[in-house]
Amino acid sequence: MFNELIEINTRPEPFQFYTADELWANEHTSKQMLGYHLNEDINVSSRNKNFIERSVEWIISHFGVNEKTNIADFGCGPGLYTTRFAERGATVAGIDFSENSLKYAKQVAKQKELKVDYIQANYLDFETTHRFDLITMIMCDFCALSPKQRKIMLSKFSSLLKPGGYVLLDVYSLNNFNKKEESATYELNQLNRFWSPDNYYCFVNSFKYDKEKVTLDKYTIIEASQTRIVYNWLQHFSKESLTAELEKNGFEVESFHSNVAGEPFNSESSEFALVARKL
Repeated sequence: MFNELIEINTRPEPFQFYTADELWANEHTSKQMLGYHLNEDINVSSRNKNFIERSVEWIISHFGVNEKTNIADFGCGPGLYTTRFAERGATVAGIDFSENSLKYAKQVAKQKELKVDYIQANYLDFETTHRFDLITMIMCDFCALSPKQRKIMLSKFSSLLKPGGYVLLDVYSLNNFNKKEESATYELNQLNRFWSPDNYYCFVNSFKYDKEKVTLDKYTIIEASQTRIVYNWLQHFSKESLTAELEKNGFEVESFHSNVAGEPFNSESSEFALVARKL
């Protein structure tokens, strides 16, 4: 038991492990995530309904979205943005890891008689011959990727965009990083059985990496039959560090905002959004 506790509390190297499949491909947890997505009153897996409506209105206006616009939404979830883009006449593709989320999104599209191309894939592996005017990656998904993965992602964005096409994404700020504290806790059936329908103990170790500006929530889920570890990495950015990554990968940064609803940039915000154009 002592050695197991040592392992539970061990700090890995930044982005040493990648366990996205435990959230998005696991049958139980993906259903839990979908429930959070569809709760219109909270900001957990998705922003609340009021914010999404304001965000879509700003995106439509800012990028001049119309029936000639092609949009790809990476990490589209259950289609909260893709549905609304398609309702405005845009040609839309949604890429997501979760079968459950896409099943829901497809049902909504069918009910509303909307044509949205939904693709189940790890978006790092996504390929298509289609080219887009706008690529969105919302809810700070970009922060969950390692430096190597972000380079792959930005290269992919560049190859998928038409000349002069745009990327809109949001990230966690250094203000958010500075507010984080390291901790170690455990709980029976943590997060109301989020990780399993069976009884389990979940140890949660929160680590900060000051040099890299990365945080990690390490979940060790111990059931009677198995033990699993899920790593939730988050990169935090300054305007300068995010700009450097985009510029190294063939983009010109056009503007910063406090969020993807286009609110003016606030240096005290926990998050911020960026608009960049393919050169």
